[in-house]
Amino acid sequence: MNWNKNQERIINSFTNLQSPVPNPAQQRIGLIAGGGRFPILFAQEAKRMGRKVVAIGIKGVTSPDLEGEVEKIQCFRLGQLTKPIAFLREFGVAQAVMAGKVQHGSLFGGILPDARAFKILARLKDRRTDSILGEIAEEFAKEGIQLLSSATFLSHLIPHKGVLTGRKPTATEKEDIKLGWRVAKNLSGLDVGQTVVVKEGTVVAVEGMEGTDACILRASEIVAQYAIRNTQYVKKNEDLQNTNRLSRISNRDLVVVKVAKPKQDFRFDLPVLGADTIETLRRAEVRVVAIEAGKSLILDQDHFIKEANELGTTVVAIEGEEIS
Repeated sequence: MNWNKNQERIINSFTNLQSPVPNPAQQRIGLIAGGGRFPILFAQEAKRMGRKVVAIGIKGVTSPDLEGEVEKIQCFRLGQLTKPIAFLREFGVAQAVMAGKVQHGSLFGGILPDARAFKILARLKDRRTDSILGEIAEEFAKEGIQLLSSATFLSHLIPHKGVLTGRKPTATEKEDIKLGWRVAKNLSGLDVGQTVVVKEGTVVAVEGMEGTDACILRASEIVAQYAIRNTQYVKKNEDLQNTNRLSRISNRDLVVVKVAKPKQDFRFDLPVLGADTIETLRRAEVRVVAIEAGKSLILDQDHFIKEANELGTTVVAIEGEEIS
């Protein structure tokens, strides 16, 4: 998708993040559902707002629990485009939302595009997320279906600036957050990834196509392996200075920073934290999670913060390098 040609439309999408404007005259709203709880929470909130939800699911990805929350759902294989669009049109859907996870690695295996999707892939200069989803959005628009911000009906889950947990970040952790912010903003601007993991002034891992959770776990493994090597060195040399250093390294205490892209199209690939993230934070021994205020979602927010407090993990929403 050409950014310059579509700049105004994408900026409009950005301004609608916290104040979505679905057309109330349209009783039904479409849902293009990936995995996880995000689609379920959207459907529940849409119903609360008096809207009927017609959902497109992805076979083997979308949760079966979604069926009980929508008026109608039909699952298609990843790569189909013509039939899903026709399905929404059959129910008179003129507006839709994308919500839920689809692993980027799916593009390299297990996808069988229909003729319409094949044409999109053939004309793309690259297979970055923004490129693919931008073209898909254009195909829906051609059929009279407007894609809205993924945060539609969910503005109450968008965190405002500040520390959201009981524990505040230390001075060292604040410096790690600032470093992570700078790196994440640069990488996300290239559509590489939106998550960076930092420890004591060092970037341990950056997100690629594996996703946020896998990136965090990879960082934890790297630090653990480094600690093992240092343990072997200390035992061999019995050096007090190295012993003190080892005690710091062995305690993983990772700082995770997750941001929106500089030119984020909020119709898709919105930064999201959820139940899966909490389990990852526990396994990886993450001490701080910093997300971008006003441009991210925390699903089941009250439960998420409660779990983070129990883990002793700080969750903070930041604007730029300014940290409360």
